[in-house]
Parts: sequence; structure tokens; C-alpha cells
Amino acid sequence: MKNLLTALLLAVLIACTATLVRSDASDHRYNEGDAVPLYANKVGPFHNPSETYRYFDLPFCSAGDVKEKREALGEVLNGDRLVSAPYNLEFRKDKDSEVACRRMLTKEEVAQFRTAVKKDYYFQMYYDDLPIWGFLGKVDKEGKTDPREYKYFLYKHIQFDARYNKDRVIEITAKMDPHSVVDLTEDKDVDADFMYSVKWADTNIPFENRMDKYSQSSSLPHHLEIHWFSIINSCVTVLLLTGFLATILMRVLKNDFMKYAQDEEAADDQEETGWKYIHGDVFRFPQHKSLFAAAHGSGTQLFTLTIFIFMLALVGVFYPYNRGALFTALVVIYALTSGIAGYTATSFYCQLEGKNWVRNLLLTGCLFCGPLFLTFCFLNTVAIAYSATAALPFGTIVVIVLIWTLVTSPLLVLGGIAGKNSKAEFQAPVRTTKYPREIPPLPWYRTTIPQMAMAGFLPFSAIYIELYYIFASVWGHRIYTIYSILFIVFIILLIVTAFITVALTYFQLAAEDHWWWWRLSYERLTSKDMLLSQVWSFLCGGSTGLFIYGYCLYYYYARSDMTGFMQTSFFFGYMACICYGFFLMLGTVGFRAALLFVRHIYKSIKCE
Repeated sequence: MKNLLTALLLAVLIACTATLVRSDASDHRYNEGDAVPLYANKVGPFHNPSETYRYFDLPFCSAGDVKEKREALGEVLNGDRLVSAPYNLEFRKDKDSEVACRRMLTKEEVAQFRTAVKKDYYFQMYYDDLPIWGFLGKVDKEGKTDPREYKYFLYKHIQFDARYNKDRVIEITAKMDPHSVVDLTEDKDVDADFMYSVKWADTNIPFENRMDKYSQSSSLPHHLEIHWFSIINSCVTVLLLTGFLATILMRVLKNDFMKYAQDEEAADDQEETGWKYIHGDVFRFPQHKSLFAAAHGSGTQLFTLTIFIFMLALVGVFYPYNRGALFTALVVIYALTSGIAGYTATSFYCQLEGKNWVRNLLLTGCLFCGPLFLTFCFLNTVAIAYSATAALPFGTIVVIVLIWTLVTSPLLVLGGIAGKNSKAEFQAPVRTTKYPREIPPLPWYRTTIPQMAMAGFLPFSAIYIELYYIFASVWGHRIYTIYSILFIVFIILLIVTAFITVALTYFQLAAEDHWWWWRLSYERLTSKDMLLSQVWSFLCGGSTGLFIYGYCLYYYYARSDMTGFMQTSFFFGYMACICYGFFLMLGTVGFRAALLFVRHIYKSIKCE
């Protein structure tokens, strides 16, 4: 079975690499005067990255028939909608104040453009797969205190500056002429001549390095130095605290082992205390084992997904503006790793002596996909209402459904069958008694909420600095390329999560509370105090996801300028799904670490 899983993982990596790695711009070479493809992508408010619209949703004029570019799955999921632009940029051919098209803007169209300028709209284009940005217009506020006195202008002249190396395009930028504008202040018909200029210059930058300037923009020396210093400072602090707690825990465990060894040599009728006292209950199988196993399987799949995403990032697949590569990777790898979720969940469920493995498999398949699907349905409806590019076309939805039906579900079932037939048994170093011991009353700081706060704060403190850079990239216009730092932070997150869960599990067992791995028991739902006094190793490990969602609130209101119902819905909706995924993944890591620890300490003592 291990060989089968290894082969599956290798197949995932090979398939994803083959799907994602593509040559930049198909390595196009051009002769002087050749037409180079220029596509207009989208427009939208600069501070609302999710609220984007098709380029020609605004009343731009077109020089001819508008042709749509065929896009990959990841590009569509990313909201890209490329169409032919009204500008003709021929290779190495300069142009000066060329008229692209002329249009009479009606009152309604003037008002539409004015609203776009007021909301700070930008446009995005791609020239030979190189990104181009620019703002649609400007607002004149100089010397005016009353917003009703502001003047609004639309840029109508774009200056393209392009660089080439022999027969290849290397770089292109766009500048808006501040003196060539259309006054949009009043609601009246206006003539607009949309013009452009092109200037070409030679460069020695090789074609293979033409994307480096976008990577370097996120790793300039002073930015990188501050970034590294912040991460090292945070990690050193966390590791010192972790090391301090680890030293204390090791000393306490050593004393416990010595004490219990002496007790074994003493009189047999001496009463046991501490975590040894509950050795007959600590491996008692929990209630709701199907839900527990499903969460464990889903968390394992998400952990595998994250590892593969890091592998692809570190080998350079996600270079800047490789449109849709990340979304394609997420969809493909998640589909191919569903067998891991099925195998892990069903195998563990059978180890817990579960009987209805089919229901457990269905629960595993829906535990993460279910909330994600419901969130997507709501947000896609919002995007359709806004006519935004975030609304997925019907054909793309059909493709995703087919992937889920033909790839994800069959692999999930195959993994479940393999897990059921694995015949693995739960390895418990001590025997479980027939009747559980009563859990003594515990102080308030051992209740669920304080324990979750302690368990989630330390791992969150190791990553909160890096979260800003990630949020600024995902929910802004910054470029994130320093994946090595992110991977180091992720490893530290796993280590700290595992350790803090182990530490809290020990303190819980030392207090003679044997319900350490799953905290929903039918017998305890009737007692509010007993329910609140229990701590759950899975919940402790996953509580970092709740802290991350709390950071979302802070980032939205204090660090960003996002506004509007659509952007707010997309931000909090999809971040809720991401944080839920972190909860499952880190909960699995915490539980696995706690399980290894509990097995180890009970193997180290002699229990009657």
C-alpha cells in the first residue's frame, strides 16, 4: 500500500508539472513589422482586486472585430477575460499619435466613464504575455474642498515603450499622456479620439530573464532585508518560547518516569496518580468517530496539497504573471490527492472499529468540498449580479463538475476501498478498561476557549508578519515570489503547532482528563461544565485557523482600502474557506503529534 501511495504522489507531481510548466509566450520570434498579439484583459477599481469587469464593459471603441482569446482553466478561475485590444503594436515599428478609433460618447457613456474614474479604475493588458497596466483617468481636486467641484478626466492617449532583443519582445510599459484627456465633468455628448504611440528600443536582457524585473520588484535589497529581519525576529522569539516550554516539559516527563519507576518498586497497593492513573481510559475510542476520521482524512489531503504547491513554487512554476497557474495547480492536485483523503479517513475509521465506512467516505468527500461549494454558489451569484469577471462561465462550471465526478470521486472511493482492506489495527500500548473513569472538575483556564487561545496564539505569532505580504499579494497588487521564506515559515508553523498541542495534551492528561483527542461524547452533552472543561487535540491544533480569520478582520479594516458588498463578500467568504482548510490541516498535524506523544509516554511505563 505504501508503494501505491508513493506512486500516486509521484504521478501527481508529474501530472501537475506537465500541466503547468509552459514556455513563456510560446517562445515567439518576430520579424520587423510583424503583428504581435495585444490583448485587453479587464478593468476594475484599484482597491477591489476581486471586482473586475471585461474591458469592453466600459464604452471603449474598437478598431475592428473583437476576438476572444481561448483561456485555460486557471485563467478563467483567476477572472481573466482576454480580448483583442484596439491598438496595433507591430514589432519594432514606431508610431506617433496614431488614432486607434473615434467615438462619440453619449451622456450615459460619459457618466459611466466618470464613475469609473471616480472609483480609481485601472486596466490590464497583455502584450506577448507581458503585463501592462494603466489608469483610466484622473480626478482634479487641486484647490477644491467640495467634492461637487471636482473635475474628472479620461485619458485618451497611451504611450507604449517597448524593448526588444533581436527578434523577441523583452519589456513593455504604458504611460498615460496627462495633457491628452477628455473632460467628463458634465453630462453631455463628447467626441473622443483614442490614440496611441509606440517607441521601440534595443536591450541586452536575454529572453529567459524578461520576467525577472517582476520578481525583483518584490525582493529589492531593502525590502528583502526588512522581510528577512522581521521573519527571523519573529521565528527566534517563537523558537525561544518553544524551547523554553520543551525544556520544562522534558524535565517534568523525566521526573514522572522516575516517580512511576519508583512506584513500581514500592508497594503494589500504592495509589496511582497523574497521567498514569488514567492509562485504562486514554486510548478509549471516542464518540462521533466517523466525523473525526473524516476530518483527519481531509486534513491529510490538504497537507499533501500544500506540500506539492510548495514544491512547484520552489522549482519556479509560479513565476510572476504565469496566468492561472496557481489555480490550475490547486484544482488538479486536489483532485488527484482525493485518494489520500479516502484512504486515510477509511483506514483510521476502521482502526477505531467503525462499521459504516461508506458513510464515512461520503462525509470525507463533503467535509471540505461542501462548505467550499456553498460559498462558491453564493459568491458566484453575487459576481453574476455585478456582471463581474469573477463569475464563472457555465462551461467552466461543467468542467469543474466533470473533474469532481470523473477524477475526485473515483479516486476517493478507490482510496476508501484500499483503506478498508488495509486491515490495520489501532496500536495502543496499554489495555482499555470496560468502564471509563470520572473526570475530576477542572479550573476555568483548562476550559475549551482558554486552551484554544493558548494553542492558537503561539503558532499564529510565528506567521503573522508573513501574512501581511501574502494578503498584499492575494488581495492587492503586490507580487509575491520569495517562496523560500514562506516555506521556512510554514515548517516553523508545523513544528510549533505540533509542540503546543503535545504540551497541552500532557497538561490535560496530568489533570486526569482522558478525553484528549475528541471532545464530543454523548454522555457529556448533558453537563455544561463537563463539556466546557474538555479540550480537544484536533481543535487545539486547528485553532490557528481562527486566529488567521481574526487577522482577516484586522487587515480588511486597518490595512486595506477594499469597499463594496462584492469585494467584502469575496474577501470574507473565500478567506473563511481558506481558514477552515488551515483548521483541518493543522488540526491533523496537532492530533498526529499528540497521538505519537501519548503512545510514547505510555510505552515508557509499566501499567497493570
